[in-house]
Amino acid sequence: MRKFGVLGLEFGVFPLLSAKAFGIPATSSSVRGGKARQSFLSVISTVVEKSLNHAEMISRFRCAPSDSYRIEMTGENPSTCSIKIPACAGMTALIILLSLFSFSANAKILLPQILSSNMVLQREKPINIWGFASPDEKVAVVFAGQKKETVADKNGNWSVVLAPLKTAINPQTMTISGSNKIELTNILVGEVWVCSGQSNMEYAMRKLAKIPKPKNEKLGFPFDEVAKAKNDQIRIFLVNRKTLIKPDSLHKSWAMAQDSALRAFSAVGYFFAKEVQEKLGIPVGLISSAIPGSAIEPWISENAFALEDYFENQKIGNDPGKFYSTMIEPLTQFKIRGFLWYQGETNCFLNEKINYAYKMKVLINSWRKAWKEKNLPFYYVQIAPFNYSKTKGKVPVDENTEPEFWEAQTQLLRLPNTGMVSTNDLTDSNEDLHPTYKWEVGRRLALWALAETYNQKNDFSGPVYQSVSFKNGKAELNFDYLKSASSGPITGFTIAGNDGKFVNADAVIKDGKVVVSSKEVKTPVAVRYNWTENPTGNFYSNGLPALPFRTDNPLTKTFKTN
Repeated sequence: MRKFGVLGLEFGVFPLLSAKAFGIPATSSSVRGGKARQSFLSVISTVVEKSLNHAEMISRFRCAPSDSYRIEMTGENPSTCSIKIPACAGMTALIILLSLFSFSANAKILLPQILSSNMVLQREKPINIWGFASPDEKVAVVFAGQKKETVADKNGNWSVVLAPLKTAINPQTMTISGSNKIELTNILVGEVWVCSGQSNMEYAMRKLAKIPKPKNEKLGFPFDEVAKAKNDQIRIFLVNRKTLIKPDSLHKSWAMAQDSALRAFSAVGYFFAKEVQEKLGIPVGLISSAIPGSAIEPWISENAFALEDYFENQKIGNDPGKFYSTMIEPLTQFKIRGFLWYQGETNCFLNEKINYAYKMKVLINSWRKAWKEKNLPFYYVQIAPFNYSKTKGKVPVDENTEPEFWEAQTQLLRLPNTGMVSTNDLTDSNEDLHPTYKWEVGRRLALWALAETYNQKNDFSGPVYQSVSFKNGKAELNFDYLKSASSGPITGFTIAGNDGKFVNADAVIKDGKVVVSSKEVKTPVAVRYNWTENPTGNFYSNGLPALPFRTDNPLTKTFKTN
């Protein structure tokens, strides 16, 4: 008999253990020829595969608690397993123990959740295919005319790399072979994006059928999109926080964007994919990993904060790494084109300013590092207008809280390959933290991707403030993405002199610049636009709203991008 210990438990295992007492087929065993064959991950995965009911199993054993529990198992074969469990370990330890013994003696190749039938693989990049097996087991992967072979390491982990793939709109099959054979079917090759954040990103498609008709009819209202969706070139993967880290034997995690799978999926993510797929004519895969109410910190590896000087000697709150380890890190081997991010409300309630900008910087840099591509596109959403000043929470907030938060979000545009969409005009009520128009948010994100990632000739941003000069009692402002040479009156601007008192201002576009003035301010020193949690300004270009700003922005000098 071979003795070993796991999690403080003492095991004595004889070869050819029969698991009949567990209610598992007699072919199941924890050993083969006296030698453990499965990696720990493979053990846990088969628990999922078999859907074992631990409560039922426990009831089948006679445990005599004294100083310890002892379980003896015998079956048809003259084999025995003796397990000694300290009484202090209790039933929780017993449940873990039973899980450890519920895997097949016939070692099986297993895959991570993210690799399944119906998936989209990222085109034009080397593709990782990986999984779990017995130590030293030979594994072969065949796909798109390529065959790659490898051997599992001593921990049962294996991986191969496929050469970059061309776009494939017709379904293909991938075969993974070893002691068993896995066939993943209906695979396409195209563009893959990860969308993450909190409730406004998680906001499911099914909700569109239940909300009141929006006020802005020009933006449409696809309330019946789920019923109409039949495009098999869009595929979706909804991250399950509890199962993503576990190996999979069902291979059904990806789905076509329709029916029940689409009903539960991110509306912002889906409408982004729909726009990109329609414009490019290639398959698009979306991975949604979002948690309602989540702050930004749980989405960042705790170790990543140590790499940013701003957080030196600071204690990071809000459970850093809590969701990263279970909902982001397991995806990092899966090749993607870029990220979509819609989060911030929780941190805005905490009245965060420059500290949020640095947290977002850490998130962007660390995710790019995790995927081993330093310039992966990162497109994100400015949080929508809301009456934060009317709320009461742990941290005092006022009418400047949200504009200052928008200002912090805007700083990330200074990082390479980033883009932000404004939602200032996408709410019907400032009392709604989850405004409608998610279809327009997705479309605006797609405009950034189409122009900046896919080099399409389309407008993708409203005016973004760059600089100001003051002369003759007026302010002249320069903007990026301002195409109009002239305009009628523009609302939403305020102006102030040295007394710091801001008053409503007149504004027009003249010679490609915005000229702002007020009879009440003879010598202006600062200008603001939509600097309120209830913005009503009408400054647009390219059919898209300008980002809120103030010329006296302190973050321009204090926020460091390097």
